[in-house]
Amino acid sequence: MTRYTHGQHPTVTDSYRWRNAENSSAYALDRMTPGSSLLDVGCGPGSITVDLARRVAPGQVTAVDSSPEAVELARATAGESGADNIEFRVADVHRLDLPDDSFDVVHAHQVLQHVADPVRALSEMRRVARPGGTVAACDSDYSGMYWHPRLPELDAWMNLYQRVARGNGGEPDAGRHMVAWAHEAGFTDVTYVAEAWSHSDPDRRAWWGGMWARRILESDMGRQAVAEGHATREDLESISEGWAAWSQDPDGVFVVPRGAILCRA
Repeated sequence: MTRYTHGQHPTVTDSYRWRNAENSSAYALDRMTPGSSLLDVGCGPGSITVDLARRVAPGQVTAVDSSPEAVELARATAGESGADNIEFRVADVHRLDLPDDSFDVVHAHQVLQHVADPVRALSEMRRVARPGGTVAACDSDYSGMYWHPRLPELDAWMNLYQRVARGNGGEPDAGRHMVAWAHEAGFTDVTYVAEAWSHSDPDRRAWWGGMWARRILESDMGRQAVAEGHATREDLESISEGWAAWSQDPDGVFVVPRGAILCRA
């Protein structure tokens, strides 16, 4: 396992709660049919999981995450939503304690960029998918992100994130590697879909910039960067100020490209 770069600080987990099936898994929704069995890998706080569970009901959902904290957050999210067709487990995607050929759909959102061996992870996802089923995975591509204005503080943020994430064994540019990883994992029927999040209207810009202004100072990423000598506290404060300035710029644009794959098991 790699170290999860973002960690489980509320500035991280709370920011994930805006994600849902429509804005994060649209490329795979036609596979999420009523009665389908679903494995959601890397469920995080569960907002996508709960949304997908509604779509496949009365089908059963198994949701896993390597973090016990994330699993507890997801279980609480499911309880609040009334979703009763989800089983939660702590699990490592490299070694899933699940039988072969168990699920109609295996789904992973923003997972492969963080794992030690994405090919092995996809191989495990393929193993537990039923023949003819679907493995659906989507990851962002950090080097493909773009923003305006081109503030030096945001350039410093990108450089710092790349160094910390790669130091943790991850691949922050996972979006462009998805097809190659799927082929290495043994899939022969692979469809690639390019998607993007835009944090560019006034409300999204204020939220995204304000979130990162806090997150760089308070989350595991910032603490790790300082502890390992990648940055000083003053560097983090400068990056935070840059995010705050960007969030208030009426010309501000930020786009996160994402690469998704639909693989037939």
